[in-house]
Amino acid sequence: MSANILVFDSGVGGLSILAAVRELLPSANYCYLFDNARLPYGELDEQELIQGCVSLISQAVIQCQADIVVVACNSASTLILPALRACLKVPVVGVVPAIKPAAVLSKKKHLGLLATPGTVNRQYTQDLIDQFASDCRVDRFGSSELVYLAEDKMAQRPVDSEALHRILAPIKASGLDTLILGCTHFPILREELQSYLGEGVHLLDSSNAIAARVVSLLEPSMSGKIGKSQALYTTDSISEGLRKTLAAWGFRSATAFRDSLMPTGS
Repeated sequence: MSANILVFDSGVGGLSILAAVRELLPSANYCYLFDNARLPYGELDEQELIQGCVSLISQAVIQCQADIVVVACNSASTLILPALRACLKVPVVGVVPAIKPAAVLSKKKHLGLLATPGTVNRQYTQDLIDQFASDCRVDRFGSSELVYLAEDKMAQRPVDSEALHRILAPIKASGLDTLILGCTHFPILREELQSYLGEGVHLLDSSNAIAARVVSLLEPSMSGKIGKSQALYTTDSISEGLRKTLAAWGFRSATAFRDSLMPTGS
């Protein structure tokens, strides 16, 4: 039987991870759960984030009969993994900023970390820098606005280029040669980011490493069939543009998922 893979994020950013996993495991069944009612996670209180995510994911594991959970959100992964693993019997894979490979790749030894404010300022991130990039200059850039720009793109709305350039201007001025995309939303804007920053800046994310980890924990199905994909969201509704995008990504359905601990009307 094909594996059932639950991929979780605050919004559509986790689709960048799902795409990498699905490329390696096309016959698996995918349930993509995005907690857009509490977007963006980078600005939430830590305890609220832990309790909300653990509750939501635990319920979704039962509904989707998940064999594995991928927490495709850097902000959530830096906080919730111990509590989530304590609650679940299935493997849990988290996402962390690609600081280690970036430090190896950078010729100037000058890196940038572009992430949500929560990820940028968390001690977990500093520990990764101390462990894997102590010989590098690491500039940190926090932005929640960029999350919304990625959401706009996936909802088939125009991306505000003026806002994008304002956010990226300090990065371009810094002179770095490697930029870590420390939020899974940001690869959705890869084309726009690369266009503004230029080919001299290498953009790096964790999607391929996460996909390889998922494969190592599952027995790949040899059925040869393309698995089924469903999307679940926590708001009452989503835009027609986003619904069309999800359909184009191969999701047969997109329906509301109500966390029993979330107040009605969120």
